[in-house]
Amino acid sequence: MRPACNEGRATPAPGRPALPPTVPATRPGRRALPALIALLLSAPALAPRPAAAHAVVVGSDPPAGAELAAAPPQVAIRFNSRIDHARSRLVLVGPEAVQQPLALAPERDPTLVEAALDPAAPLAPGAWRLRWQVLAVDGHITRGDIPFTLQPR
Repeated sequence: MRPACNEGRATPAPGRPALPPTVPATRPGRRALPALIALLLSAPALAPRPAAAHAVVVGSDPPAGAELAAAPPQVAIRFNSRIDHARSRLVLVGPEAVQQPLALAPERDPTLVEAALDPAAPLAPGAWRLRWQVLAVDGHITRGDIPFTLQPR
């Protein structure tokens, strides 16, 4: 005679208390081992590393929106990451939208682009833009304008 089954468990004999369902014995480390392996394998991806982002302007001379009494002797833009100076350019865009390409100064800081302004070619009063284009070390070209105004004398 087979014992009566109740959801896969044997029914106790009459007059005997029911036994609690048994939990299979497991070693505590068995469940933690896969999680530990996954953590160790993902550790290099979680480690800090330099950001691979586009070059972002962190400062300029003249500053954006500046109102100047006279033209600056040079212009400079500082970026948040190294840039490729050989593939970078600066252009002054004047009040009449005339563009004046600027010769970049030799690199002395990998995050800085500079150019001297020609004192023999005075800048007219009005709204100017320092247009820039750089190639960041992440391989992306970024560009923008830094507006400034020269006040009439």
